Amino acid sequence: MRLRCHSPARPLPPASHLVRGMSFSSASVLGLGGAAGLLSARSGATPAAPRRLAGPNVRAKAAESDGFELMRKGVKKAGSETILTPRFYTTDFDEMEEMFSPEKNPQLNTAEFEALLREFRTDYNQRHFVRNETFKKAAENITGPTRKIFVEFLERSCTAEFSGFLLYKELGRRLKKTNPVVAEIFTLMSRDEARHAGFLNKAMSDFNLALDLGFLTKNRQYTFFAPKFILYATYLSEKIGYWRYISIYRHLQRNPDCQLYPIFEYFENWCQDENRHGDFFSAMLKSEPQLVSKDDWQAKLWSRFFCLSVYITMYLNDHSRDAFYSALGLNTTQFNQHVIIETNKTTARIFPAVPDTEHPEFFVKMDKLVELNTKLAAIGNEDAPDMLKNAQRAPVIAQMVFIMLQVFFMTPMESGSWDFDSETQLAY
Repeated sequence: MRLRCHSPARPLPPASHLVRGMSFSSASVLGLGGAAGLLSARSGATPAAPRRLAGPNVRAKAAESDGFELMRKGVKKAGSETILTPRFYTTDFDEMEEMFSPEKNPQLNTAEFEALLREFRTDYNQRHFVRNETFKKAAENITGPTRKIFVEFLERSCTAEFSGFLLYKELGRRLKKTNPVVAEIFTLMSRDEARHAGFLNKAMSDFNLALDLGFLTKNRQYTFFAPKFILYATYLSEKIGYWRYISIYRHLQRNPDCQLYPIFEYFENWCQDENRHGDFFSAMLKSEPQLVSKDDWQAKLWSRFFCLSVYITMYLNDHSRDAFYSALGLNTTQFNQHVIIETNKTTARIFPAVPDTEHPEFFVKMDKLVELNTKLAAIGNEDAPDMLKNAQRAPVIAQMVFIMLQVFFMTPMESGSWDFDSETQLAY
């Protein structure tokens, strides 16, 4: 599918109609030292506290005029947590240790993990995330509602990257004795996520704002996910992140007039970090064959469930923020459908069952969910008592649940091509 460019000059809806935030992957961000504003490339680098911005009074007033609530001068208060916003995750680390213990899990493919470790040690993007003078100037040229949605995009992406950093860093620490190879891979992935987060938070400073990620670490609510759910969800998150980044990059290369801000020029190499992370989680899934077995009905059920959870969340989130994609000259529906179809093809190589995203009814039902989600947002914006709003929401939510069940029970595609008795080779 070729993504078509739509004029970014088309009028944007009022800022009050735009959903806060968006994320491309599964991790998040802090302001950092160095000319490039990046985290150290060394393993275990931890995001630093955001720097105080020059001219705080002027910058704070500018941020407030954009409609953002500040914790203090130059530091944006984090957006409200909802069911669709990026979350911080924790898991059963003791179970993870057993899962990756060579003594307790004979299915671990040591050779594959060692090959992956060599890839991560190479650190292809060590010198990629270096800013230039075009960033600040481009940010100054983004005004009005477009400026607001750009900041929200940076915030959500940053929060997501930081979430991954925290989880991966802890797993690297906890698995160090049990499986040093896997532990080092987690540590190096936390390096990548911290680097992404720092780059995004530094970009926020172009808009006279920053996030206090240290505060988020201590005060954000953490969601518990069982280890096997972490594997399913994070694999999908990394692979869908790859397809989002590369699709936006290719679109903007074909349509340079739509390139509003230089961060998108970094997406080609950036997406390869996401791809490598996804390949690592693919290897982890293969080390637990029951999670991706074609003969295990539970594996098929969970595979479809997580695919649909990720696809529906992205579809609703992005359509709630159509103005962002319009600003890049993208058609939100075309972009989302392309990303979902390509991610589904990639996922079908390892998951034993995936939704049939190319069935004629699949996106018809997804579009109906968008329509109902828009109704929910409109109800939330009404000046009415909460009791009345809840009464109005109930039938809409019931319709959404019914459609989600219809999508879930559509005939899936039997998939999963990995042979558990064969050797695999990495290819980049």
